[in-house]
Amino acid sequence: MATAKLFLDSRYANKDTEKQVTVKIAVNHRGKSAALPTEIKVLPSQWDSKDRKVKSHPKKALFNRVLLERLAAVTSMMEHMNATINLSEISASELCKLVKEELNPKSPIPLSNVHVPEDTKTVKIWFDKWMSHKSGRTKDLYQTTRNRIVAWIGEEAFGKLHFEDINRDWLLNFDDFMAQTAPSANSRAINMRNLRTVCNYAIDNDVTTHYPFRRFKIESEATKKRNLDIATLRRLFKHKCEEEWQQRYLDAFKLSFMLIGINMVDLCKLTEVKNGRIEYIRSKTGKTYDIKVEAEALALLDKYQGKGQLLNYLDSCTDYRHFYNRMCIGLREIRNQLGIDELTSYYARHSWATIASKLDISHDTIARALGHGGNTVTDIYIQFDMAKVDEANRKVLDYVLYGVSEAPTVSKKRGRPRKK
Repeated sequence: MATAKLFLDSRYANKDTEKQVTVKIAVNHRGKSAALPTEIKVLPSQWDSKDRKVKSHPKKALFNRVLLERLAAVTSMMEHMNATINLSEISASELCKLVKEELNPKSPIPLSNVHVPEDTKTVKIWFDKWMSHKSGRTKDLYQTTRNRIVAWIGEEAFGKLHFEDINRDWLLNFDDFMAQTAPSANSRAINMRNLRTVCNYAIDNDVTTHYPFRRFKIESEATKKRNLDIATLRRLFKHKCEEEWQQRYLDAFKLSFMLIGINMVDLCKLTEVKNGRIEYIRSKTGKTYDIKVEAEALALLDKYQGKGQLLNYLDSCTDYRHFYNRMCIGLREIRNQLGIDELTSYYARHSWATIASKLDISHDTIARALGHGGNTVTDIYIQFDMAKVDEANRKVLDYVLYGVSEAPTVSKKRGRPRKK
């Protein structure tokens, strides 16, 4: 199927003096590209190449609306052509010519005649504005909330919804609707908090003064503890899986535990062991982690050494989600083999913290190990001794792997240099 996207054709722009250039629509078809011009021209500095839209221009809202309308028209036209003719027999440039003839770009819609909605204060507009500032998993969560609202009241009603229309009764009814498919109060609470954030965003931008959550309390349930007892942990570490592919995911769980509950996305992205330690920025929080690699963890890093990353998890998977989904399947098999009620990768992090607390490791040290804290005024003046975290992790591993009274002397073997 042919695809289309906006781009600024700045090939002939003067590098010394900025000159307005044309925004075009790139049509990609059969591995080739051709371009359709639009009537919009802007300076290179007024184009956001990442989001493919006009920025910092007095008429940016109007221009972006025109561009989206033109892009939608081109996409719709190509979908229609794909259903009526065999596009595999024509080139990208020929496809562009057909689209031009249908859309008649020689007579573009004058900008003065383009309909500009007067109502710019709807929930939909400001929900989408807020989402445009987000990315990755965070954006996905807000998109889920948006989808739930649309599933309840419909896209047309959502486009006309104002913040003043949302009151306690509206929120109660929305919660009842979500409960039909999401009995968990916590999952519904995520959507409610996302909507509340957008409401606050609109208030901060002087769109409204109405705060619908004043008389509505977002209900949630106590989060279920996701930790394994010491006996189960020891069984996991000693277990030999029935099949090699299952062992791969059990070892990933072990490695996560031995690296203080590192998340799978961050484990997949590791690039090197340097001076016996790994350093990374946690994807979820953006905080920096610095963890000493103990001998037991190093053995697994060597066992699964990768080509592009430190581990080979992404050598055979398209991305970390692909690996994570496979891991969930593997852990279910292991759970059944050992008769464990529940087992996911999250249990590694929660179990490490629980064992550390059981060993009387200070709450502050556990918080630092997990990447919590560090934002108070006191934290600004205190340089935390990370050796305490190293000692805590060693103590946890000794207790789980060997028992408190029989912890062996651990080799100080360093990992061989790995490429970044």
